[in-house]
Amino acid sequence: MLANLRLPEILLIIAVIFLLFGAKKLPDMARSLGKSARILKSEAKAMKKESEAERSADGSAAQAPADAAQQAPRTIQAAPGDVASSRPVSEPNRTTQS
Repeated sequence: MLANLRLPEILLIIAVIFLLFGAKKLPDMARSLGKSARILKSEAKAMKKESEAERSADGSAAQAPADAAQQAPRTIQAAPGDVASSRPVSEPNRTTQS
């Protein structure tokens, strides 16, 4: 369906978007969309690393608390060098009960 759009239709769609949102808000919307995408990507990467660490730590449960104590607390940043919107990530404490 979108492959059938020609230049006049694309220009009309862009014009309607400019009329609806205004030229002033579009860069802010694009910036916030980019920040959201970066946060989502970093969270997905952190979850993947966490699941890999859990798989490798299944056999060595005694070493897991020592490894967790050595790691520095993680901070999620919206953009490289952007410290104003960064927030600390609280790591859950996992205790094993025998």
